[in-house]
Amino acid sequence: MRATAVTKYGPISNLNDIDIPKPDPPFGHDIIVRVKACSVNPVDTKVRAGVYDDYPDYYDRAPKLPQILGFDAAGVIEAVGTYVKDFKAGDEVFYAGSPIRQGSNAEFQLVDSRSVALEPESLDLVQAAAMPLTWITAWEALVERMRIETGENVGILIINGAGGVGSVASQIARTVLKLPVVVTTASREETTKFSKEVGGATHTVNHREDIVKQIHDLQLAVPIKYVFITHTPTSGYLAPAAKICAPFGTVCSIVQDEKMPMYGTEFMAKSLTFVWALLGTKPYYGVHPESHGEILKRLATLVDQGEVKCHLTQRLKGDVEGIRKAHEIIEEGNAIGKVALEM
Repeated sequence: MRATAVTKYGPISNLNDIDIPKPDPPFGHDIIVRVKACSVNPVDTKVRAGVYDDYPDYYDRAPKLPQILGFDAAGVIEAVGTYVKDFKAGDEVFYAGSPIRQGSNAEFQLVDSRSVALEPESLDLVQAAAMPLTWITAWEALVERMRIETGENVGILIINGAGGVGSVASQIARTVLKLPVVVTTASREETTKFSKEVGGATHTVNHREDIVKQIHDLQLAVPIKYVFITHTPTSGYLAPAAKICAPFGTVCSIVQDEKMPMYGTEFMAKSLTFVWALLGTKPYYGVHPESHGEILKRLATLVDQGEVKCHLTQRLKGDVEGIRKAHEIIEEGNAIGKVALEM
């Protein structure tokens, strides 16, 4: 089968087409998917560059070179393993694959069926492929790590509201958790518009200016109890978060940082909680294998009911040139929403 893989960790030019055998027939909980669409996330660019460090032993456990990248995918099931009861050949599904198995930039992919869900009927496969990684990340951060309760009379600040994770996190906060105030950061007219129209933000502030002052000037009717950091550097937002957060609030980040300057801030005085959120923790350590599939089933229902919007903004062809272009767009740092590719 054809696949696009990184043949040596480094620049984008190291992404190349390769020809490798199709995966063996699935067994156990596994299924084989004929990949019809995939998308590219910042994690793909970091893995390709050889600098991915969310796990200290990632490159020891990742597939050996050539490594097929790609977490998000949508496609058609070709075959199922013995233990698979909820899916059959011919089903159209979407999912985010394991960080330590071969990825979705290929004609076929072997995945755990418990991390898969049927594609939303109201989306095409390219749209569906844009959503899993960012949605699962945002869901785990807000619902599982920060433990936001539905209907709390408080607000949340989301850093990078027009990004892939930020633009679905704001939808979860507003539509699913029904928080009355969802503030996001955005510095351009187009990102501000996207964060409000797609993300559902109630307010936006400019991350290039004094965030604390801007939040104060909004004169919000409810306190900001939660801060979700989805853009680097985490350290740059900790002091403002400590000032903004109400006592006993929670700050969560999905981006690594060597410096975590909490000393001298209100973190201890307010008894604030800081937590990390990493989508790959469950498949990496083999815990709660059914969790991601359940989260995506919920997403499919919300999308088909019209309560959640797809944040796909760019479609590319899923060949080596398209995948390289997607990596370029992500590394430029100005992407709005998601980039997905039709294989």
